[in-house]
Amino acid sequence: MNAVMKDPDLRQALHALAERLPEDATWRDVEEYARLREAAAEGKQAVRRGEIASEEEVRRVFAKFGVHP
Repeated sequence: MNAVMKDPDLRQALHALAERLPEDATWRDVEEYARLREAAAEGKQAVRRGEIASEEEVRRVFAKFGVHP
């Protein structure tokens, strides 16, 4: 589900981002930041709803792909 999230501090966040971007930043960098910010917000909502995997579930999936943390 890709719900559009409203951020009341969007303008403030964009100004802060503009100040942190390197001189050679591209629009792609800005897009990536926006995607990461939205993914983090969606992840926080999933945690609040209890939609998280147990450690054992994560280990089982990792093992399936040959990764053993």
